[in-house]
Amino acid sequence: MIDLNELSQLVAFADLGTLSRVAEEFHISTPSITRSMQHLEEAFGVPLFLRGKNKIELNETGKMAVAAARTLLQEAETTVRQVQEFDARQHTIIIKSCAPAPLWELQKDVNTQQPEMMVSSAICQNREVLTAWQDGTCDMAILPFPIEGAQPFLKENLFVCVPPDHELAKYEALTFADINGFNFLLRTDLGFWDTLCREKMPASKFLVQPDAMVFEELVNASSLPCFTTDYVRLRDYPNRVNIPLSDGEAHVTFYLAKRRIR
Repeated sequence: MIDLNELSQLVAFADLGTLSRVAEEFHISTPSITRSMQHLEEAFGVPLFLRGKNKIELNETGKMAVAAARTLLQEAETTVRQVQEFDARQHTIIIKSCAPAPLWELQKDVNTQQPEMMVSSAICQNREVLTAWQDGTCDMAILPFPIEGAQPFLKENLFVCVPPDHELAKYEALTFADINGFNFLLRTDLGFWDTLCREKMPASKFLVQPDAMVFEELVNASSLPCFTTDYVRLRDYPNRVNIPLSDGEAHVTFYLAKRRIR
């Protein structure tokens, strides 16, 4: 039976050139490497080396064995990784969501109902979520429109959030047309909300901040408007005025599609 570790040592010999350097690489003695090479020759049933006084090198068969060993070791590494990934997949629920709020809710539900499972989640654009659902690479998908088998999961409404003395604060409701041209603070990882705002507000510039704490500081210190939703607005930015957007696109029902979990 061929030992994969011995094959690794054979490949290392081809790369390093001497048994002593291979021994250093594997943190074992040179005699141990010598025995490993002899054992490989016995396993193959053919000589792999040309041996001279104080010198050993690969013969042509040995060079062929090294090439085959490289392939076999790569295949073995791939096989181990595939098995490990398969096992992890059996204990992991993969969620793709088009927005953060429904993902937060779903993660809480999953953690409560299936605490033994790991959750791997990502916020993506609608097309990526739909593709992941259709090709079976996710177990649960959240989209802002219905697809076959999906059920309504969560409703969310978009608000403009401004300081009380901002010129927009006097309005009871706004539209995207009203705010197009105003510069906004914006968080990252908003999924389709980000795309929607940019599409509806082509004349606006967005100061994008990935760090939540820095974003909070900017909101508190700046007069720039930002967005919030009814999902988070009751606990965020108490010193700001929240003005609802009346556009239909600002009022979203999220739909959840899920497969039977293993």
